[in-house]
Amino acid sequence: MRVGVADTTFARVNMGAHAIDELRKHASVAIERYTVPGIKDLPVACKKLLEERRCDIVIALGMPGGKEKDRICAHEASQGLMLAQLMTNRHIIEVFVHEDEAESDAELAWLAERRAREHAQNAVRLMLRPRDLEREAGTGQRQGFADAGPARQ
Repeated sequence: MRVGVADTTFARVNMGAHAIDELRKHASVAIERYTVPGIKDLPVACKKLLEERRCDIVIALGMPGGKEKDRICAHEASQGLMLAQLMTNRHIIEVFVHEDEAESDAELAWLAERRAREHAQNAVRLMLRPRDLEREAGTGQRQGFADAGPARQ
């Protein structure tokens, strides 16, 4: 299996390094990294990883800023990632950490690392152990902060 890791220089945390470290802990896979300037560059980076570097799945890591303009850019990037998935018929795991999700730099760094690592585990499960994900269906899993848990009646 070949996993692509697309990340950005705009991010304030090296999320790609955390994802790669986590991938190596959970599977013996080839890893292709592609770093771009910002989140709107991620869709083409992911498509190139899938088509040109023959990755089976890609993890797209980005950190939009906390302003309204950044939320709009993140939405556009997300739409591009969805389009790239449909064009290639392969998964791209979107891992965005918005700067306004954290109250401090320390919390932002913690959240970015945790979310990158948990989504790297999801990529491995999606490709190698999909039944693990089926067992977690409806359990309110969250990446980064605490899981929400299932809704109770």
